[in-house]
Amino acid sequence: MGLRTVVVATGTANLASVLAGLRRAGAEPVLASQPDEVLEAQAVVLPGVGTLAAAMEKLRADGMAEALRERVAAGRPTLSVCLGLQLLGTASEESPGVAALGIVEGIATRYPETVRVPQMGWNRVEPDRGCRLLRAGWAYFANSYRLVEAPPGWNVAWSDHAGRFVAAMEKGAVLACQFHPELSGELGRGLLSGWVEQAARGGA
Repeated sequence: MGLRTVVVATGTANLASVLAGLRRAGAEPVLASQPDEVLEAQAVVLPGVGTLAAAMEKLRADGMAEALRERVAAGRPTLSVCLGLQLLGTASEESPGVAALGIVEGIATRYPETVRVPQMGWNRVEPDRGCRLLRAGWAYFANSYRLVEAPPGWNVAWSDHAGRFVAAMEKGAVLACQFHPELSGELGRGLLSGWVEQAARGGA
């Protein structure tokens, strides 16, 4: 039996591909129904596709927002994907006046109209020194907003689309990817497998 992994439904996520990717990586994904499950689970995934405002409304209504804050603050194994990464920040230009989870410092800003928006397709990922899980390679993105500065205390991998932006970031057992690891071929498979293995060891 694989690692039981609780997946938080944001109401906007395309869960099918995320669940399939987790199963391929050796996890046994289940959808969260109560905040306590998020607090107590050995591993948690926060996916997201859609607007930050809609996702935050769902997380607050379900009582998941505070549970996620507590979990990440404790450094417990957590994976955020695509919009899930932006939800960790303070806000997004996509949803003016809506507060995100505020776990890390950073506002997601829109790509300029000088490049394709949304960015859809493969882009190169280059990790900084200090990254444990993140590796260099090609990953699949589908995003119109991004963080352009590394949050303090996090190790970051970068991509470039109208300038450098945060492709992924990690801190201990917490991993957040702007790209979709479940759709990113060899790089994504290795990343998901590495995160699941780390979570199975308790995040060490």
